[in-house]
Amino acid sequence: MAKKFISDVLASLSAFLAIPLMKELLIFMLSMSPILELRGGLIAASVLHMDPVKSYFICVLGNILPIPIILLFFDRVINWMRKGKRLNKIAKKVDKKVEKNRPKIEKYGYLGLILFVAIPLPGTGAWTACLVASALKLGRKKSSLYIAIGTAIAGLITVFVTFGILARYV
Repeated sequence: MAKKFISDVLASLSAFLAIPLMKELLIFMLSMSPILELRGGLIAASVLHMDPVKSYFICVLGNILPIPIILLFFDRVINWMRKGKRLNKIAKKVDKKVEKNRPKIEKYGYLGLILFVAIPLPGTGAWTACLVASALKLGRKKSSLYIAIGTAIAGLITVFVTFGILARYV
């Protein structure tokens, strides 16, 4: 019974991914998500045997797109969340994450945003950088630009590692 279910799920997934541009849409959406972000999109692209260059641009665009929106609405959403009992717990976790990363950004300012995002480690993506930039009251336009630059750098590093490009030439 379980084997049939897994087989059916895999067949459905294969049919879904066979739709034109579905792989591209999938990695784009993964790159927009707050947890997986760019790294998740590029790993998925590698698993799906997609072109690394095309995947890079799709995933970077997907990860950059939410940046101005997050910077614009973060304060309002967090303040609203603090008023609720259940959502206050989430707001406190976000505050904790911001405080943990605050010194890294404060030390270098906007350059810190680039460095924070560019090093592709868990929890150092564009979403977290937006949260920290917003909490530090850094300018939205400048923060958007510097976080986007960091995202592009992180994308290059991730493409080389994920697609094994270096291994082909070394």
